[in-house]
Amino acid sequence: MYPLTGVIRPYAWGSRTAIAELQGRPAPTEGPEAELWLGAHPGDPSTVPGPDGPVQLTDLIAGDPQGQLGGEIAETFGPRLPYLMKVLAADAPLSLQAHPDLAYAREAFARQEADPDAPKNYTDANHKPEMLVALTPFEALCGFRPPTVTADVIAGLDLPRLAPVVTTLRAGDLSEAVRLLLSWPTDDRKALIEDVVTAAGRIPADHPHTDSYRLALDLAGHYPGDPGVLVALLLNLVRLAPGEAIWMPAGNLHAYLRGLGVELMAASDNVLRGGLTPKRVDVAELLKVLRFEVLDDPLLHGAETEPGVTSWQVPVPDFELYRITLAENRPPLRLPGTGPRIILGAAGDVHVGEDHGIPVTVAPGEAAYAPASAGPLTAAGTGTIFIAAVPA
Repeated sequence: MYPLTGVIRPYAWGSRTAIAELQGRPAPTEGPEAELWLGAHPGDPSTVPGPDGPVQLTDLIAGDPQGQLGGEIAETFGPRLPYLMKVLAADAPLSLQAHPDLAYAREAFARQEADPDAPKNYTDANHKPEMLVALTPFEALCGFRPPTVTADVIAGLDLPRLAPVVTTLRAGDLSEAVRLLLSWPTDDRKALIEDVVTAAGRIPADHPHTDSYRLALDLAGHYPGDPGVLVALLLNLVRLAPGEAIWMPAGNLHAYLRGLGVELMAASDNVLRGGLTPKRVDVAELLKVLRFEVLDDPLLHGAETEPGVTSWQVPVPDFELYRITLAENRPPLRLPGTGPRIILGAAGDVHVGEDHGIPVTVAPGEAAYAPASAGPLTAAGTGTIFIAAVPA
């Protein structure tokens, strides 16, 4: 077992208080802190203590894939940790985005690498399905809602030039509606969104779609002139209570809006953006990976496997997540999960260790790493931890 030190990424949409307060540091911080990366992604690998100073987790795994990952995981995924864990702190909306499936990511990355003039949409050949568990009240856009609902919302703005979008949605064609909005003439985008803001501001508070119009106003305030403001209205607006989760498979259009959460994903940084961002947008490529399906239930429902132990299982072999809550005076608990595990503290002080090793204390916002060779783990103390693992 090793104490694990992650890397904080300072994206502009990040919070100046959430991660710092979780870790017990002074807040507000000098700059935004958006994501705490915990894992072995080459973009920002975490470190563990070594005899001569910090050792990157990538190097630790590369030096002994069998011991660190276990034979089966090393054979399936190669000499790399299959997942990446994050603490995500959104103080402003993130981009509208989706991620490719594994087959398409491999094909697209190979095509991109073979052509030096190709747009650089992909950083690796892996997929990036992901899930998020809220630590605080959390808002997100996740998956398409029924297009007839969005048709009513956009029709309620009473803007004649949006009539083709309304007609397309009433016909159930999500793909064409997204294409129409994201390819809106550049010279009319600013005026269109200004008209949307004016119209949405006139909607009475008791209107049945008030939440949608307030969302449009909020997004337009952050991203004026961005047609993603209207694309966002096609998606489910999800409000998570602490402990609730959402699942974003390949092709799912989504955007985080605000809140603090634990995110777990396949170890990739492949992101295709469609708007609500100053970063690169490639509409044509995004349309190739999107799945234009209605998502009736965006929530990922966990299962309590025993008192204080919740498990979230997802339909990919790369990762699974557990939350363990240890009440005061509870006897030490044998932890679920095998293979390489990352343990993140969320509340209290929990001591995690091997059967015959020195335990590591994980306070809130701190983490530990256990290689496969560590074998079974036990937790003691009082508090809450999250465990990232690979399904057995």
